Amino acid sequence: MSIYTGPVFDMAATQFHAIADLIDIPRDERARLLYPKRAIAVSIPVHMDDGRTEVFQGYRVQHHLTLGPTKGGTRFAASLDVGETAALAIWMSWKCALANLPYGGAKGGVAVDPGVLSLRELEAVSRRYMQEMIPFVSPHTDVMAPDMGTNEQVMAWFMDTYSVHAGHSVNEIVTGKPVALGGTEGRREATGRGVAHLVRRACETLGLRPQNCTAIVQGFGNVGSVTALTLERKFGVKVLGVSDHTAAFYDPAGLDVARIAAHAAQHRVLSGYTEAPRIDPAELLVQKCDILAPCAVERVIDSAVAAKLQCRILAEGANGPTTPAADEVLSRRGDVFVIPDILCNAGGVIVSYFEWVQDLQRLFWSEAEVNDKLERLLDGTFAQVTARAARDRMSMRLAALAIGVERVRAGKQLRGLFP
Repeated sequence: MSIYTGPVFDMAATQFHAIADLIDIPRDERARLLYPKRAIAVSIPVHMDDGRTEVFQGYRVQHHLTLGPTKGGTRFAASLDVGETAALAIWMSWKCALANLPYGGAKGGVAVDPGVLSLRELEAVSRRYMQEMIPFVSPHTDVMAPDMGTNEQVMAWFMDTYSVHAGHSVNEIVTGKPVALGGTEGRREATGRGVAHLVRRACETLGLRPQNCTAIVQGFGNVGSVTALTLERKFGVKVLGVSDHTAAFYDPAGLDVARIAAHAAQHRVLSGYTEAPRIDPAELLVQKCDILAPCAVERVIDSAVAAKLQCRILAEGANGPTTPAADEVLSRRGDVFVIPDILCNAGGVIVSYFEWVQDLQRLFWSEAEVNDKLERLLDGTFAQVTARAARDRMSMRLAALAIGVERVRAGKQLRGLFP
């Protein structure tokens, strides 16, 4: 029996066993590589504005600390459970190892809808969550970051709560915090910029000119909006469709992404925007385009959707958007170039690493320096994955997973198993 259950964890486990079979990892080594080192569940009592005391469930999963402290986002979402949290931590481990960062993977969060909380209630949830995590985190044990439902302000509250406990400012306990508190220039945009940069690299690989390409972006939060804006402004891609959980828009003549982004920034959702044609969100993914970037949640592309995709490049800005069954369909089709999630959205954790390093050194870089280092690291990682895929005649996802899993396995073998 295991506490790690649910479709998202099952998906992560299926991916792991598929690559373990391909690279011949013995059965007796697999559980140590797959299952997390530590999972923490806490209760978070909060005085609500109406006088009630509400108790929320919080989680933190630390997958492994073999190569360094764990690193991962903190998600505030009503549906969050420990199985999903563990899957995200596992993917983060492979992602960090793929990018050669000195981290293991972690993930955490609170089962709460942040949209229904007042600002005071959100602060109370954030501070109590970090207070409960203090025995298990430190700048050299586990470094938190934002994820869905959290932002720079939440990270500032995390940092302050930990710092008050320590008796001095500990900037390096979290990343993704405001620049004024030791955050780094370029962190908020890093994931979306990374997605767009790797799309350009994929276009080069396929002989496509970005300025002649079209794109659809599912999910218009931080990652999706920055991806869409960067594709349009920097690379000349025409964006045909965007969506979030409230609305979807599609226009074969192209959308005004800047106006849509301004609306989303003001209202926090796409709903209410009236200057573009609406489309059924379920149909958006299968419209004809050159680049499809799912940047929302897990498991949105199943086998049925995969069979109907009309894109040339699938750029996974979200974690786990494509199911294993869909991967099989795409492998049989052979006409979709997949930039897998642990590569495609690695820009966020890479720049989080830069922020952590700058905090430890107390020496900060310009945004141009951050972006230059990010692009060079992504270029090197992309080259390694494409070379491995070509050499071993495997998919881009399997190649990326192979590199990540092999590096974690090598670290565990070198350190040995404590008696």
